[in-house]
Amino acid sequence: MQIETFQLERWMTTYELDVDYDITESGIYPLSLRELIELSDDDALLDELLDTRLGYSEARGTHELRAELASTYANSTADNVLITTGAIEANFLLFNTLLTPGDHVVAVHPAYQQLYSVPRGIGCQVDLWRLTPDNGFTFDLNALEDLVRPETRMIVLNTPHNPTGAALTDKQLRRIYEMAEAHDLWLLCDEAYRWLELPGAEALPGPGRNLGERAISTGTFSKPFGLPGLRIGWMIAPEEIVQRCWELRDYISLSPGKLNDRLALHALRNRERIFERNRRIVTQNLETIDLWIDENDRFVSWTRPHGGLLALLAYNLEIPSQSLANRLAEEYSVMLAPGAAFDYEHYLRVGIGQRPDTFEAGLERAAACFRDLEASGVPLRS
Repeated sequence: MQIETFQLERWMTTYELDVDYDITESGIYPLSLRELIELSDDDALLDELLDTRLGYSEARGTHELRAELASTYANSTADNVLITTGAIEANFLLFNTLLTPGDHVVAVHPAYQQLYSVPRGIGCQVDLWRLTPDNGFTFDLNALEDLVRPETRMIVLNTPHNPTGAALTDKQLRRIYEMAEAHDLWLLCDEAYRWLELPGAEALPGPGRNLGERAISTGTFSKPFGLPGLRIGWMIAPEEIVQRCWELRDYISLSPGKLNDRLALHALRNRERIFERNRRIVTQNLETIDLWIDENDRFVSWTRPHGGLLALLAYNLEIPSQSLANRLAEEYSVMLAPGAAFDYEHYLRVGIGQRPDTFEAGLERAAACFRDLEASGVPLRS
C-alpha cells in the first residue's frame, strides 16, 4: 500500500507532549486511573485488576464488553461487535476488508485524514463530499447525491464531525442510508463523537448501525469517555463482516489488552457519570470561548459546533496556518492544529474538551500571539 503522510498526526507528535496549553486536543480531558476506578462503589474492582493474570485476552474482545456495547445499538448482539485498537483500527480493517483497487468511494471532507487517505492507498477512486465555509460547514445532501455513482462501493461519514463540529440530523442520516440501500453500497459511520451532545444544540441522531444492515458504525473510548490511553475502540457490523475483519486483525494487533478491556467495560457501565462530567467541562469551555471570540473578533471567528468537541477557528491574519500553529506552539506553548492539515487555509482547529483552566489560559496566550503578530507588521486580511 502506498499511502500519504498523515499530516495532522505528524504535526501533533511534534508538539503535543511539550506544550503547556493543548487546546486542539480532539477528546475530553482524560480521566485518571483513580477517577475511573472510583466511578462506582465496587470495592472489588481494584482487587480484581490487581489479581488479573496478564495473559492474552479474548481475541475479538471479551464477551462481556461486546455484549454491553451491542446493547447500545438496535438489533445487535455480541457477535456483531469486534473490539479494536481505537476506532482508527476499526476503520482501517473495514476499508481493507470491504474495498478493492478501483472501487469508488465518497468520503466527507475535511476529515480525519484516515477516512480518505486509506481508501486512496488501497487504490480506490475517492470523491470528496465537502463541507465548506460557504455553506457554514453543513452537510449538503444534494451534493452527496451528485457524487454517488452506480459503481460506488462506500460512503464514509463522520458525525459529529472532526474538525468542524457539524452534525447530521436524524432525517439527513436516514436519507443517506436510503442512498446506501438504493445503490447497494456500504455506509461507514465513524461515530467517534457519539454521545457528545452540546448544551442548547439539537439532539444527535442514533447510530448509523441502527438503520439497517448496509450501515456499519465504529466507535471509541478515546473521545466520549476521556480514555484515549486505553486504546480501545470497536466496530459494529453484520456478523460476516466482523468475522472477516477479525481474520485480518490476526495479522495486526491480534487482541486487545486484558486490563484495557476490563477498564473499558467498567467505563461503559458507568457512562452516565462520565457524560455528566463531560457536560460540565464542555459547558464551561463554550462559555469561555464565546466570550473570548467576542473580545478578539478583529482576529477570530467561528461557526459554533453542533456536536462533538471540535470546531474550526477562522483567523484574520496574513500568515499561513502551519506557520501560525508552529509559532503558537514554539513561542507561546499553545497547540491549535493548522487548518492546512485538513486542506483548509486560514483556520485553526480548537478542541473544547480540555480542562477549563488550561483552556482559558491557552486562549489568552493565543490572543497574545495574534496581537504580537499584528504589532510586528503582519497585516489583517481584507
